[in-house]
Amino acid sequence: MSKISVLVVDDASFIRDLVKKCLRNYFPGIRTEDAVNGKKAQAMLAKEAFDLVLCDWEMPEMSGLELLTWCREQDNLKTMPFVMVTSRGDKENVVQAIQAGVSGYVSKPFTNEQLLTKVKQALNKVGKLDTLMNSAPTKMNSAFGNDSLSALTGGKAAVATPSAAPVNPFAKPAAAAPAPAAAPSRGLLNSPPVKAPAASAAPAGGRGQGQLRLPSGTQQCVIKALSIKEALLVVKRTDTLPQVLDSAVLDLEQGDNAEIARLNGYLHAIVAHEPKPDSEWLQLTFRFVDQDAQKLDYISRLIARGTAQKHFVPGA
Repeated sequence: MSKISVLVVDDASFIRDLVKKCLRNYFPGIRTEDAVNGKKAQAMLAKEAFDLVLCDWEMPEMSGLELLTWCREQDNLKTMPFVMVTSRGDKENVVQAIQAGVSGYVSKPFTNEQLLTKVKQALNKVGKLDTLMNSAPTKMNSAFGNDSLSALTGGKAAVATPSAAPVNPFAKPAAAAPAPAAAPSRGLLNSPPVKAPAASAAPAGGRGQGQLRLPSGTQQCVIKALSIKEALLVVKRTDTLPQVLDSAVLDLEQGDNAEIARLNGYLHAIVAHEPKPDSEWLQLTFRFVDQDAQKLDYISRLIARGTAQKHFVPGA
């Protein structure tokens, strides 16, 4: 029996590897390949057949939308399932992708279940889901047991959840306190704790502000420090605590033109702002995973602008 083949296209190797691991864990009989951008994927699609493409939108050389448009112009790729996996979740972007012929749409950050559901739906439409499911072992319930991907994407494995949400390892101060000392590098994690903004008001002026999209929901955040690799954020504690390795998207709106950048990344570290179990504020280290030159340029300009206006503490 031939294996179902999937092409994963994303300029962030971190995302590519984790998506492939997710698919292999749940569908052991699947074959996965990856491409760093649309141009590379185009060359691979021209040489070999794939049953499904999971593709990012914003990439250098050729975007996901451009790759999708090209695929639909090829006779042999007109009906190939093509799922867009992107932080561009705005209505106009979804409509644009649908008009170009997309088969499905997954917004970052996503859970394991959301990704797998879209994969199943896309393959079912072309009659290949049964082939994929029949090639997998019968016991797959523990596929995500202690998988780092499950933590990264916010997936909740059925094997360890009796009724409530998964226990957050950072809910206890004893687990969170040692975090700053665990990073010997000079990254932003070693920056001193920041003064939390007033609980009853928006974050104080003089600091950059943004929106952090997590699998558990969306939170407003204050950007204390920014480097080309990571951002140090302060968020208000909610009932659902973020988890280390959670996949996330940081939306930044800066400048007179209110330009918005959607930066993909993950939570590298989480620290309670106050040395007590009911700390109202959390300090998050958000690591970027994008390799898009345009986004890197945006971050560089943002650092320069924020430093000049004393918005950010520049990092390494």
